[in-house]
Amino acid sequence: MTADAHDPARERLRRWRLVLGGDAADGTGHALSGRDAAMDGALTALYGKGDRPATGRDRSAGLAASAPSVARWLGDIRTYFPTSVVQVMQRDAIDRLGLSALLLEPEMLEAVEADVHLVGTLLSLGKAMPETVKETARAVVRKVVEDLEKRLATRTRATLTGALDRSARVHRPRHHDIDWNRTIAANLKHYLPEYGTVVPERLVGYGRAGRSVKKEVVLCVDQSGSMAASVVYASVFGAVLASMRAVDTRLVVFDTAVVDLTDHLDDPVDVLFGTRLGGGTDINRALAYCQSQITRPTETVVVLISDLYEGGIRDEMLKRVAAMKASGVRFVTLLALSDEGAPAYDREHAAALAALGTPAFACTPELFPEVMAAAIERRPLPVPDTV
Repeated sequence: MTADAHDPARERLRRWRLVLGGDAADGTGHALSGRDAAMDGALTALYGKGDRPATGRDRSAGLAASAPSVARWLGDIRTYFPTSVVQVMQRDAIDRLGLSALLLEPEMLEAVEADVHLVGTLLSLGKAMPETVKETARAVVRKVVEDLEKRLATRTRATLTGALDRSARVHRPRHHDIDWNRTIAANLKHYLPEYGTVVPERLVGYGRAGRSVKKEVVLCVDQSGSMAASVVYASVFGAVLASMRAVDTRLVVFDTAVVDLTDHLDDPVDVLFGTRLGGGTDINRALAYCQSQITRPTETVVVLISDLYEGGIRDEMLKRVAAMKASGVRFVTLLALSDEGAPAYDREHAAALAALGTPAFACTPELFPEVMAAAIERRPLPVPDTV
């Protein structure tokens, strides 16, 4: 605790000084020293003075675009700020100061705080990444993927297992598999008022979906540059779904070309390094491929994850979605699968899909299991109110 913390008025001035940045006391009459001065220096190195982007001489005076100064800065911000803030500052440093090239150095990768956005940046570097960095990059990506799996896998499996079982009704269930709500509803005509009970002549129970493949899920993911975080999350969810015996999962990524990464789903890191972020978009071609892989339409869920900026044939894309829905496929459109909400997207295409009964909306990783459960059970999707 600083000495100023004991004086509320001085503490307010201190905080305002840190917020305002700039030279001298920035009109507050409060000078910074010690840890506060170091924190201010770390912020100034990235954000420059005032609200101006740090370019030209500001950039040079800040991080100097050199590995040693950036490495020191990365160490400083991890000392002074919590992890969530560090990740935001790293992201801003890459965007504002053009530091992507420095991520091609192994010592830099070892110094950064790994998160989904860093993984997206690494994947976008693609073939520019030298061999000496690839193993370090894979280690960074694997750490993020493993953290995401720990966070998301248990809830996803639990939610979808319940949905799969509920979607496989049987009429001769074992006692612990009886769905009492549906059983009572199915036997209301056998209600005996004198006894206050229902005679269940017909039992309705949950099936055991895990014994064989009951549902097919196709994840069709746009790998254009703006969809980087969605690609990361989709690969993790794809691996989780593929680990469930009751689901036959396929993962397809696309730009103007289409790549089927299903064979790599046992390792989402291999999936991610099989993507190619950036480039154009041909949704129609991707959906044509997905449609060709569907063998049981009424048992299939297709999830298109895209900002809907179509570079292919728009009318054909819409006809293809309509044809899949008419055949019994449950079609879901997600504008993003990330924590950030909806990116810029083609509103005309989103409206056209909504007119076909397929609302397009952004989905957080926490909501995705509920969306998939609703799709599997053919319930209304939990579309956020912001749509």
